[in-house]
Amino acid sequence: MSLLTNVMDHSLDDGYAEAAARKKAAGDGGLPRTLRAKLGLAVGLVLAALVVTVGAAQARVAAPVVAKEREELVDRIDRETVTADKLEKSVDELRDDVNQRQREALKQSGDSGQADLVSILSGAAEVHGPGVKLVVNDAKEATTGGDGNPRETSGFSDTGRVRDRDMQRVVNGLWESGAEAVSINGQRLTALSAIRAAGDAILVDNKPLVPPYTVLAVGDGKRLSTRFQNSADGLYLNALQENYGIRTAISVEDDLRLPAAPSVIVRTAEPRTEKGTS
Repeated sequence: MSLLTNVMDHSLDDGYAEAAARKKAAGDGGLPRTLRAKLGLAVGLVLAALVVTVGAAQARVAAPVVAKEREELVDRIDRETVTADKLEKSVDELRDDVNQRQREALKQSGDSGQADLVSILSGAAEVHGPGVKLVVNDAKEATTGGDGNPRETSGFSDTGRVRDRDMQRVVNGLWESGAEAVSINGQRLTALSAIRAAGDAILVDNKPLVPPYTVLAVGDGKRLSTRFQNSADGLYLNALQENYGIRTAISVEDDLRLPAAPSVIVRTAEPRTEKGTS
């Protein structure tokens, strides 16, 4: 209490008080005493006031110009946005038209049965039938970072997050186990599809996916499920679940529907002929 009382009674440090007393005794005041000093102070105040006044006047004059430039910039952005939207819509329409023509070309390249099989295997046609539904998700612990968003945490499987290579092994394991068609989060996979990582996101054919990752595989449901779970890739996925908390769920479905691939490249090949040998 004595310390608090001392602070209350002596709010100003004694050294400051002594310095003020010495300055007062020496006749040094805060205001100028000579006429020249007073004139200098007055001139300084006038100049400061002039600078502030001129600055305020210039800001007031420039305000309408800045506002007009800002409005013109906003209008330009709006116009460019509308143009970009139209171009994007046109690109989508052209892409759909190209894909449709490619599918028609596949159907016309040979007998109907063979063409249908080629369309299914290449991903050019929608498919449905029995199969397996596999859901792969980040571990619950991964949602504790970045305001509950597992995509904002650092690291990969060792922190409970699914990596691109994990999904690659899952898809390859399903193909090897007898899947006839596979999709991830509605994105149909083909023989040319790529599963890659870009920062924290997993990309399928350059399109980002968001967990949970729902993998649909059309095939002999029970056999496909059993073969996958007993395969090296199925055991790998099980190890991720046990060691890192990756959440998985697999079920056999009676009817799965997979869309066609958004873009299918039509390629043809001809047998190579050896030139004259004698």
